[in-house]
Amino acid sequence: MTVRAFVLIKTELGAAADVARRIRQVPGVVNASDVTGPYDVIAEAEAITVDDLGRMVVGRVQQIEGITRTLTCPVIQL
Repeated sequence: MTVRAFVLIKTELGAAADVARRIRQVPGVVNASDVTGPYDVIAEAEAITVDDLGRMVVGRVQQIEGITRTLTCPVIQL
């Protein structure tokens, strides 16, 4: 079983398309799309554990140039 999450991303002005393209290259990222609204990019990510997911977001995603803020929303089963 894997842990899935949606990562909501704010970017610098005009950087959304490049950020989404670069995020799609991160291992564990299933998809990343430019969106309108309060966030600029939404990525879907998967990892084996919550800790692995956190390491991916902090160590890989947040390091991408042009990202100003992220909000990670783990998927839960109710």
